[in-house]
Amino acid sequence: MAKSSKRHRAALAKQPSAPQPLAEAVETLKGFDRPKFDQTVEVHMRLGVDPNQADQIVRGSVVLPHGIGKVQRVVVFARGDAAKAAEEAGADEVGQEDLAKKIKDGWTDFDVCIAAPDMMGLVGPLGRVLGPRGLMPSPRAGTVTPDVGRVVSEYKAGKVEFRNDKGGNVHAMVGKMSFDSKQLEENIQEFISFVVGMKPQAVRGTYVRGVSICGAMSPSVRVAL
Repeated sequence: MAKSSKRHRAALAKQPSAPQPLAEAVETLKGFDRPKFDQTVEVHMRLGVDPNQADQIVRGSVVLPHGIGKVQRVVVFARGDAAKAAEEAGADEVGQEDLAKKIKDGWTDFDVCIAAPDMMGLVGPLGRVLGPRGLMPSPRAGTVTPDVGRVVSEYKAGKVEFRNDKGGNVHAMVGKMSFDSKQLEENIQEFISFVVGMKPQAVRGTYVRGVSICGAMSPSVRVAL
């Protein structure tokens, strides 16, 4: 078993045993000893959903008020006016057959893939490449849309996608440790509120069973609901 670093052991010693109100949890997280790089901050929510039931899948996207501290690389499948709108909105690459061939050959050096509805016949066969990487455009996530320019702008501004995993958990990047406490608090609260508002009607009992936040290389801090 790998040994924990001195910094990590010191952080664990400061890890609270009980959940904290969000503002306090953010302050605790920012108070841990940090590595030299600017850590990504993540939120993790344990949901009372059955991930094997299609009507209990929790999936969507939300624009965080302060972005995520990262410029996302966006590619778009579109033609004509939609392609022009995507380019003007800052898409890193816009294409049709040429882009499909590039991805089919193994290129996935991007964070988000957006497609106009009339492009799905071309994009569908790319599911074997895009699906396992969580990059496949989807109407439910808002990445299949006739308004590609608006969606490109949203992702460039800090929109994040999420989908529950096989354990019924939802995870998302919500900023950087260099953000001030209020920015992190507002981003995290926006994400939590959005997921809470998506409660599937088929869910019975407790929907949100736990929330925690952490840095890429820091212990987690549980948030009191």
